Amino acid sequence: MRYLFGFLYVCALGVIPLVGCTEPTGDGGSGHPPLPSDLPEYEHSGPVGPASLFEHGVASGDPTADAVVIWTRVSPESPESPDVVEVFWEMALDQDFQKRTAAGTAKTDAARDFTVKVDAQDLKWGRNYYYRFAAQGRWSPVGRTRLAPVGNQASELRFGVCLGSGFAWGYYHGFRHLAARADLDAVLHLGDYYYEYGNFASVVREVEPPHEAVALEDYRTRLSQARRDPDLQACHRQHPFIFVWDDHETANDSWVGGAENHDPATEGPWEDRVAAARQALFEWIPIRDNPGQQFYRVSKYGDLADIVMLDTRLEGREEHFEVPAFSPDDAGLPDRIMSATQEGWLQDQLTNGPGKWKIIGNQVAIGIWQIGFDPLTYFNADQWHGYPGSRGRVVRFLRDNDISNVVFVSGDWHTSWAMDVTVGDGTYNPETQDGSVAVEFVAPAITSGPSAPSPILDLIATQNPHVRYAETMSRGYLVLDVQADKVQSDWYLLDGVEEGDEGNESLDASRAVRDGETYVIEMQEPEAPQEEPPPLAE
Repeated sequence: MRYLFGFLYVCALGVIPLVGCTEPTGDGGSGHPPLPSDLPEYEHSGPVGPASLFEHGVASGDPTADAVVIWTRVSPESPESPDVVEVFWEMALDQDFQKRTAAGTAKTDAARDFTVKVDAQDLKWGRNYYYRFAAQGRWSPVGRTRLAPVGNQASELRFGVCLGSGFAWGYYHGFRHLAARADLDAVLHLGDYYYEYGNFASVVREVEPPHEAVALEDYRTRLSQARRDPDLQACHRQHPFIFVWDDHETANDSWVGGAENHDPATEGPWEDRVAAARQALFEWIPIRDNPGQQFYRVSKYGDLADIVMLDTRLEGREEHFEVPAFSPDDAGLPDRIMSATQEGWLQDQLTNGPGKWKIIGNQVAIGIWQIGFDPLTYFNADQWHGYPGSRGRVVRFLRDNDISNVVFVSGDWHTSWAMDVTVGDGTYNPETQDGSVAVEFVAPAITSGPSAPSPILDLIATQNPHVRYAETMSRGYLVLDVQADKVQSDWYLLDGVEEGDEGNESLDASRAVRDGETYVIEMQEPEAPQEEPPPLAE
C-alpha cells in the first residue's frame, strides 16, 4: 500500500486532528479560501480485503463550525490480516470528491476494536461535506455531514431527536425516516442507544451476545450488531449525531455508585462495568474525545442556538428514591442528579452561552408528574423531581434570573410529551401559563415500549395542567425546528415496529415556544421542509 503526501501529518490511534494545506488550486466557493492543492491520494497494491471490510458503514458526529468527527470500522476477518490496519480518509464538497478539502490516514487495531475516529479540523469551505474511507483496496460508502454555522450564518436549524433504539424491541423504521430527511442539521440521540439485557421470550429480534452485556467485549458485540442494521447505518451516514448516554448503555436505573440491574457479587465491580461501557461507546460512537471521556458538553450553532447535552445519569447522580410514588417533601429524597461541577457549568451555559436559544438535551424529564393531590404525590423518582435539590436550583435559577428561550428535550420514558416546566411551588397558573420557567419536549423511542402502563401515563396527562400534549403508546421521533422567533417540535409517530409492521409514519402533534416566552403553545401544522438542502449521500 502506498500513499502520496504533499504535507506533513501525524498518524496515531484514536482521534486524529488533521488539517488540509492551503495552497490554492481553485475556488472552494464564493467567499471561501482556495481548496487545498497537495492532499494525499489513496493507492493500493497487494491483496484486496474482504467485501465486508466496511460492513458497519460510516458515521459523523459532534460538528463545530470548522470540524467534525468522522467514523468507520474495518472488519479484517481473514487470518492473514495484519495486526494494525492503515485507513485512508478524505473529505470533499461534492460526492465525486473532485473538490477535496482534507485527507489523511489513521491506524487502528484490536485495542480499539478496529474502529477509526478522525477529528477533521480546519474546514473552511462551507457547512456541507461528504467523506469516505479506504483500506486494503476497498472503499467505504460515502457519508454526508453538516457543520455548525457561525454568527448569523443560519436563520433556521432543524434537528431530529430520538432515543430508545433497543435492537431487541423492534425494527429501526424511525431511523429510516430520519435518514430520508435531507434538511436536518444533526440528530440528537438522548440515550438507550442499545440495551444491556440478554435474550428472553418477548424480544422481536435476538441480540448478540445472547446473555446480558457486562464486559467490554459484550458491549462491543452489542454495538457491532446494531451498527450492521441498514436503517441505523443509513441515518448515521446521512447526518451527524450528537449523542449522550442514558442508563441502558450500562445497566438499568444506573447512578454513580451502581444500578438496579447490577449485582457486584456476580458481575464484578460497578466501576469496571461503567469503564467498559464508556470505552465501547467512545470507540463506536462518533463523539469527540475529551479528558475523562465525559458526555456532557455544548455544541454552538452560531448566534441561533447552543445545544447543551447533560449527563443526568452517571455524572454525580445519587441513587434515586426506592419507591416510584412519593411525596415531594419526603426527607429521604436524594439531592443531586448531577455533580456540583456540572450544575455550575449548566448555569454558566444558560447565562453566558452565545446562542439565542438554549436547547438542553437530557436523559430524564424535568417536568413534574403528579398523580395525587391529597396527599400530594409525584410519580417516577428517577426523573428530575425525584432530586428536589438539583431540580429546585435549576428551575429557580431560570426564574430568578428571568431567563427565557430555554427548551429541554428529554427521553427515557419512550413516550411523547410537551410540558410547561414549573417550579412546583403553586405559582403556576394553568389558565395563563404564568409561572412556567421553560418548556420541555419529550421524544418517543425508536423501538422501546412505554416505561409504565398507558393508564398511569394517561392519568398523569389528565391530572397535570402543565402537560400540553401527551401520547403514551407509539414509537417514533420528533423534529425540532429552531428559528429566531420560535422553536417548534413536530412529533412523528409510527404504525408499528414489530415483525410485519411497515413502520409508516404520520404527524401526531406540533407544539412550540415563542421568542421571549417560557410556555408551550399549540401549532396547527408542522414546519415545512427547508428549501434546497444539501443532497443526500448516494
